[in-house]
Amino acid sequence: MKLGLMMGTLCIASIGLVGCASKVQQPDEYSGFLKDYSRLKEAKSPSGAEVMRWVDPTLDVNKYTRVYVEPSQLYPAPKPTEKIPQSTLTAITDYYDQALKREMGKSLPLASGPGPGVIVVRPAITAVSSKTESLAPYEYIPVALVAAAVSTAAGIRDQETQLATEAVFIDGQSQDVIAQVVRKGTGKPLSNDSHVMKADDVKAVIDGWASDMHQSYLKLKQ
Repeated sequence: MKLGLMMGTLCIASIGLVGCASKVQQPDEYSGFLKDYSRLKEAKSPSGAEVMRWVDPTLDVNKYTRVYVEPSQLYPAPKPTEKIPQSTLTAITDYYDQALKREMGKSLPLASGPGPGVIVVRPAITAVSSKTESLAPYEYIPVALVAAAVSTAAGIRDQETQLATEAVFIDGQSQDVIAQVVRKGTGKPLSNDSHVMKADDVKAVIDGWASDMHQSYLKLKQ
């Protein structure tokens, strides 16, 4: 292999490794849904996932008796595509609502709106994407790298499904922000670049987010 081609291959491999290293949202990926990102710190969710999170250090969760889950929104409003149609986007937010109410309802009784003693959960889906899967380490071997590139060009390489959320938790009476979280997840791989993404492809991700919110509340209660 010529030296130039070998160096180019190594550069591509290095970029791939850096790109795969971050499991949390980076500042340039923030959507603007939250009013203040400066307080966010890296943390582990109850399930062990890496997240960006902030909780008011003076928070007393015992004063809350109910929880109100606002309808989730897509922020910023995305443009549907053939790969990710409007029906998929709507189904994702609908399922997010169901999962949050199911899991947060285990923490506290659900309220019909904000008010005294109510925690308001304001969630948003801030990214929905499908992209060609990152190269696995064994594929950095030059010959395999070339084969992978050919597969990608032909549209037969698996596609990653990725989802990101930002959520803010608000005191239902004072409207003060008491906590916020930013995180992302990877769903089922799509078989090729013509495979239309469905909500089913990311339901496991959403279930994990909702469960972690419930478990986080239980930890704060202790």
